Amino acid sequence: MTDFAKLRTMMVDTQVRPSDVTKFPIIEAMLTVARENFVPAAQREAAYVGEHVVLGDRRVVLDPRVLAKMLDILDIQNDELVLDIGVGLGYSSAVIARMAQAVIAVESNEAWASDAAAALSDAGADNVVVEVAALAAGAPQHGPYDAIVLQGAVEDIPAAILDQVKDGGRICAIFLDGSLGIVRMGYKIKGKFTWRMAFNATAPVLPGFEAERAFAL
Repeated sequence: MTDFAKLRTMMVDTQVRPSDVTKFPIIEAMLTVARENFVPAAQREAAYVGEHVVLGDRRVVLDPRVLAKMLDILDIQNDELVLDIGVGLGYSSAVIARMAQAVIAVESNEAWASDAAAALSDAGADNVVVEVAALAAGAPQHGPYDAIVLQGAVEDIPAAILDQVKDGGRICAIFLDGSLGIVRMGYKIKGKFTWRMAFNATAPVLPGFEAERAFAL
């Protein structure tokens, strides 16, 4: 029988900590949340491998070290409201729930959203609300947000999402340019965003976050 608790500790010790992620809330959350309960049943044994877990339809559960490093630069506080976009089966939201005051988890796939809500409830993540909606729409009815994080890559972020960042808040995403990807953090000050590059990472582009293609003859 697989010892998932041992695998969870190994994940943190060999993937998360060596990536210079040392904030206690992140370490504690990743040691506590049972990642195997937030991946497809057939992939439970691969839940703690240091790579993305494929959900299907070009969607993934982000590599633990990528998620940990994104959360490290976001520096979520326990009085903050966080919008988590593209949550799949809910792992990221379960982790963030242990740091934030509340999490709004947006998922466009109704079956995944239903499974995420059940898994989050089982995990005791009572401060997470799962919303079924187009990912590029976000959840403006609950915002604005102190922090927004996207669980997949983007080529472009729609204005509708940027508008949901509270003034003084921030947003973190993997920006993809061809095969190259880099995580960027955007800070909103007086309605304007300042972006800084953080680290290299890649993932499939979330639906609705593709760049507009110019028409050419």
